[in-house]
Amino acid sequence: MLTDAQWAELEPLIEACRPKGKTPPQDLRWALSAILWRHQNGAAWRAVPAELGPWWHAVQIFIRWARAGAWERLLDLVQSRGVALGMVFLDGTNIRAHQKAAGAGKKGGSGAERDDREALGRSRGGFGTKACVIADGRGRPVGFRLAPGQAHELPHALPLLDQLPGAPKWVVADRGYSSHGFRQAIWTAGARPAIPTKSNEAPVACPDWIYNNRNIVERLWARLKQWRAIATRYEKTAAGFMDVLCLASTLLWIK
Repeated sequence: MLTDAQWAELEPLIEACRPKGKTPPQDLRWALSAILWRHQNGAAWRAVPAELGPWWHAVQIFIRWARAGAWERLLDLVQSRGVALGMVFLDGTNIRAHQKAAGAGKKGGSGAERDDREALGRSRGGFGTKACVIADGRGRPVGFRLAPGQAHELPHALPLLDQLPGAPKWVVADRGYSSHGFRQAIWTAGARPAIPTKSNEAPVACPDWIYNNRNIVERLWARLKQWRAIATRYEKTAAGFMDVLCLASTLLWIK
C-alpha cells in the first residue's frame, strides 16, 4: 500500500501524466497500490489481495496507461526535480525471462525477429533480456535500453547518454564499455571518461577516486531487483517490461 507521504508526491504527478478524456478511475490510490504489489511480488494479477480492489481493475489501468505512455511520462516528470550530472554511471545486467515472457505476437515477422524486437535472447545465463541503465550521481535511474540477452552493452551507451538533460562531468563505466570511439564521443560531448582498459588495450587514464564510485550503479540494480517482476521478466513485450522499470524507478526517485 502506498504510504501517505508517497501518495502526496505521486498524486499530482499522476494527474499530470495519466490519459485524459477518460472517466477518472475510482479509488485510484488503491488501484496503483495493487499495481505496485503485483510487480513487487512478481505474482499473477489474480493473486492481488482483495483489499486492494478488483484485480482486473488494476490490470486495465496498467495496460491502458502503458499504451498511452503514462509510465514513461511519470518518470520524466519526477526527474524534472533535477538530475545530478557530476558523475553518471553506465551499467548493464542480464535478467532471466520467465517462460510466460515468451509468445508475443510476431506482427508479420519471424520468431527470431520477434525475439529481437521484444528484447529476448539466449546467453550463457539462459533465456533473458539485457537491460542497460544510465544513473545520475545520486544513484537514481535516468534512462534504460533493452536488448536480447546475448547482446553487448556498448552499442546502447551513446543512446543512453543522449537521454541526459545536459553534459555530465564524468562518465563512469566498467571494462565492457572500453572503446576508443566511445571515449572520444564522451570527450566530444564535454565530459570525461572513467573507463578502465581491457588487457589487450593500451592503458589510458582512469582515476581511481572517480571509478571507485561505480558501486553506486551496482547498488541501484540491487534495489531495482528487489522488485521480483524486474529480477525475473514476466512481461511478453519489451514495452511492457520497460513500463515496469519506469514504475519502479519512479518509486526510487520519490523514496
